[in-house]
Amino acid sequence: MNKNEQNKIVDGCLNGNRKAHAKLYDAFKDAMFGICLRYASSESEANDMLQEGFITVFAKLKQFERNGALPAWIKKVIIHAALGHLRKNKKHTEHHVTLDAKTTDLPFNPDSSQSTDELLYLIQNLPEEYRTVFNLFSIEGYSHKEVAEMLEISVANSKVRLMRAKEVLKQQVTTQKMM
Repeated sequence: MNKNEQNKIVDGCLNGNRKAHAKLYDAFKDAMFGICLRYASSESEANDMLQEGFITVFAKLKQFERNGALPAWIKKVIIHAALGHLRKNKKHTEHHVTLDAKTTDLPFNPDSSQSTDELLYLIQNLPEEYRTVFNLFSIEGYSHKEVAEMLEISVANSKVRLMRAKEVLKQQVTTQKMM
């Protein structure tokens, strides 16, 4: 979708045109659902995040600056909506993982034999606090300082959660290979 088409759709949405809302949703729902899946622990939760995210997109569309990229703006709104969903539905439980001191400093490098679906499944099965930091830092590219601010945790806590997420992922990949 080119910039001119995006502007027409945005204008239609701002004028309350339901067809424009549907076009915007249809154009971005699949990509945004993929993002939500990484933050959610199930498809059902990802669908909830997606719906909440698009409600926010439509509510805040007047804040979109036309000189920016619409897909990037929508992605940012969806990520913040997913984080809000996680905060709102927090289970108040902290998962602790015992780490093997010999492997903690090794980076997580998925094997090329892992399919995207397998990796998504592994990420979805991380404890929520690890999964969220892993997504924000490793996939979305936020710094530890930005992650800490978004999640209202310390920078050190962000780094520890990322390290633990990578360790759990490595253990899961190793376990899968043994099977």
